[in-house]
Amino acid sequence: MSQTMRGVLLYAVMALLIVAVGLAQSWTLALAILNLCLISAVMALGVNIQWGYAGLFNVGIMGFAALGGIGAVLVSMPPVPGALGAGGVNLGLAALAIVGTLGAALYVRERAPVSLRTPLGLATVVAGYFVMRIFLDPASEAIEAVDPASAGYLGGLGLPILIGWAVGGLFAAGAAYLVGKLTLGLRSDYLAIATLGISEIILAVLKNENWLTRGVKNVTGLPRPVPDERVLQEAHWIADLAARFGTDTITAAAVVARLAYACLFAAVLLIVLWLAERALRAPWGRMMRAIRDNRDAAEAMGKDVTGRHLQVFVLGSAVVGIAGAMLVTLDGQFTPGSYNPLRYTFLIWVMVIVGGSGNNWGAILGGFLIWYLWVMAEPAGSLIMNRLTSGMESGPLRDQMLAAAPHLRLFLMGLILLLVLRFAPSGLIPERTRR
Repeated sequence: MSQTMRGVLLYAVMALLIVAVGLAQSWTLALAILNLCLISAVMALGVNIQWGYAGLFNVGIMGFAALGGIGAVLVSMPPVPGALGAGGVNLGLAALAIVGTLGAALYVRERAPVSLRTPLGLATVVAGYFVMRIFLDPASEAIEAVDPASAGYLGGLGLPILIGWAVGGLFAAGAAYLVGKLTLGLRSDYLAIATLGISEIILAVLKNENWLTRGVKNVTGLPRPVPDERVLQEAHWIADLAARFGTDTITAAAVVARLAYACLFAAVLLIVLWLAERALRAPWGRMMRAIRDNRDAAEAMGKDVTGRHLQVFVLGSAVVGIAGAMLVTLDGQFTPGSYNPLRYTFLIWVMVIVGGSGNNWGAILGGFLIWYLWVMAEPAGSLIMNRLTSGMESGPLRDQMLAAAPHLRLFLMGLILLLVLRFAPSGLIPERTRR
């Protein structure tokens, strides 16, 4: 079987699995799974651009996804009346302190003697941090005191949330540029540790700076890019649609809204895929694979390896940021406490490895398949355990078996990863090798 036919068959099986959920359970659940699969596929594409193209081991994926989410919040939410007036001056001074610190650090890096660059750079950053806090602390207290029950933060610009997706990608790209300038000279294992640590720092800031993100109080009620289900329920054409398919208006409105989300997410996925494929087939993509396969040879040919790594690191992080903005849009809220770097970073990496790193179509398939199994494993585990323990008497053993059912998803992810690494180490749809 050719690789193309194999890919078509695998995608057809994936489509049948989603349709089976709609037929056996409900179409609202099937479309909910499809929407999350589409977002996961976009995020897997971003990681594949970094790892599959250039071999960069980024473990800070959730940090960039969270930056995409806050980008959507800051663009789409309406501004909180009085918040900017309460702390705007001190906030501006804090921003100037940050800019001045960065400028001073860059000046030290360029002009100071080599032996003094590190201590002077650290001293500059530490001093700038304390100066920034002098202005930021009173600003944050003043902003958080404005209607703390329902607001307590700056709010946003009140613009369409689709603009927030692009801004979220820019936020992630900007952070990736700063991170890349600091870490891309490290070896792969040190790069992984550094990106994980920086991701934790980003998430800690988003959880604790309430004036910006409301912290653990969460930002709810994000604007929707598609019609609200409650509004759709009152539409006459929804009633006609429900009567035609023999269902109620609530279900029909939910299906239409989720189908609209699916079309929107699919459009973003196709655009990102088209751009990624164009880049992969261009001379730039061939150069990136050459750097990935033999860095020393590429450097000997005069290629700026660190500069190219920075490019691909920024591009992949921007795609992850867009996916993060799409996720908070679907949820309708931004919850900094829900970002679990270790769990979900592992899940995204399983998607890329199982699908086939270096192959964009494989990464998308991995995003669909792994998220589908992740969602369906818990109810399947509960069903299996209920069947296995149906003849057992109530007791500690039965209770322990039932309590262990949700952990089937973690066991299943590990098992899938082991089987793929053993029998298909290049993934379900391997990277094409061109001669």
